[in-house]
Amino acid sequence: MLETGTKAPDFTLPDQNGDMHSLSEYRGKKVILYFYPKDNTSGCTKQACGFAERYPQIREKGAVVLGVSKDSVASHKRFEENYGLPFTLLSDTELTVIKAYDVWKEKKNYGKVTMGVVRTTYLIDEKGVIIKAMDKVKAADNPQEMLEELK
Repeated sequence: MLETGTKAPDFTLPDQNGDMHSLSEYRGKKVILYFYPKDNTSGCTKQACGFAERYPQIREKGAVVLGVSKDSVASHKRFEENYGLPFTLLSDTELTVIKAYDVWKEKKNYGKVTMGVVRTTYLIDEKGVIIKAMDKVKAADNPQEMLEELK
């Protein structure tokens, strides 16, 4: 996991509509950058819907939410439509950003070891510096925790 106080690596990825987004575009705003394993799964849906529910308050505090997974643009579009998600989902099928943010890790599931995205959330300040880093977050609790971090 990247350290608090370090500059967040810039990136450019496609969103659920195929439009490209760079982290540097969001300078001047706080960014909640969260990495999640898979669209339309129970934990990821709880987390995304939690951010959606709090999105007006997050925006009031001058922040945006960017969700990143290795799912395709088409998968993100279905996820957005299924749950009416009001924020940007970014597709990292090449794992470039996922690895740059050190969230691609060994995971154990029923004794089987696989590689995958560890649910991780970063809060990045207006200058592009990581001011909060949370790994192994609880999907249902994370959106409220991040809202409380915004000052």
